[in-house]
Amino acid sequence: MTYEQLQYDISDAIATITLNRPDKLNAWTFRMEAEYRHAMADADAREDVRAIIVTGAGRGFCAGADMSLLTSVMGGDVDTSDVVAEGSVSPGRTADTPEDFTKQYSFPPAIGKPIIAAINGHAMGLGLVHTLYCDFRFAGDKAKFGTAFAQRGLIAEYGIAWLLPRIVGIENAADLLYTARIIDAAEAHRMGLVSRVIPQDDLLSATRAFATQLVTLSSPRSLRVMKRQIWHGLFNRLGASVDLAADEMMESFASEDFREGVSSFLEKRPPQFTGS
Repeated sequence: MTYEQLQYDISDAIATITLNRPDKLNAWTFRMEAEYRHAMADADAREDVRAIIVTGAGRGFCAGADMSLLTSVMGGDVDTSDVVAEGSVSPGRTADTPEDFTKQYSFPPAIGKPIIAAINGHAMGLGLVHTLYCDFRFAGDKAKFGTAFAQRGLIAEYGIAWLLPRIVGIENAADLLYTARIIDAAEAHRMGLVSRVIPQDDLLSATRAFATQLVTLSSPRSLRVMKRQIWHGLFNRLGASVDLAADEMMESFASEDFREGVSSFLEKRPPQFTGS
């Protein structure tokens, strides 16, 4: 696919997906959706990628759905010709992927690699939704967050009503959704919406440093299994999670990464994990 509305780069085992409509604060379009799904699927499939960073070009992360798209929806004239049909490019989907992670925007938890949102500016509406499906959210100190839906006559879209309370609690989720007020990075951090607030100029380098730590020191196999345990575990009872962990632990004992992890520790050297 030719990328027109995002940049997709790979270096040092890290894929960086940059939403690239800076003059529109990277507002979401059907074309961007197609490119985003394609880039995510490619990064998930590549053996030379072990972590994924998502960020935005210019002053915004993603200001939500492009107003022209909303106007088209309002007028009943929606052109979906650029959309990759759901199911034709399905990042992370395997035979045992839960249906919950096969919806239009809920696929990132099915990707077997850590995804880090480097939120460099406004993350509004659908832009905020995308950050919630990432494993980590790092915010620049000038980032802004808001849901916007109530002020557009809309509702909590794309699973945010399920996911946001699990991240920030019911009352904070209700606050953000009902009022649609805009909060800054510091308040987002106090709520638990983001895990780190980083000086704007250092955001991408700090995010890459964190991703580099993951790709050099952590077993890709371990990350893949633990990500599945965390996200699938949202639907499991404790007993089922304990039983699954016992099975996964026995399989990990037979893995090459387990042997390498022990050997590198005993030999006091950096690990050379293969992901197998």
